Amino acid sequence: MSGGSEPKQLLHLVLGGELTEIGGVEFKDLDKVDIVGLYPNYAKAYVAWRAKAQQTVDNAQMRYFIVHLHRLLDPETDPQDAHYSTRL
Repeated sequence: MSGGSEPKQLLHLVLGGELTEIGGVEFKDLDKVDIVGLYPNYAKAYVAWRAKAQQTVDNAQMRYFIVHLHRLLDPETDPQDAHYSTRL
């Protein structure tokens, strides 16, 4: 149980890899997907996402994503509590 002064935990997953096509979301090889980590809020996930995305900016088929796990775990999560995924 969380204390009253701590912000609500909204889990986010950052992952990425090479896609089968530039505009798609299907990975070429699931064994090579880079799971960057889990983060307690969007702001921390965004920092990790941006760092990884900038490292691979020269490869157009390489893409990193922020997955809003809190929305999958608790579909009742208020969308006002979170930001939408961003692409670099």
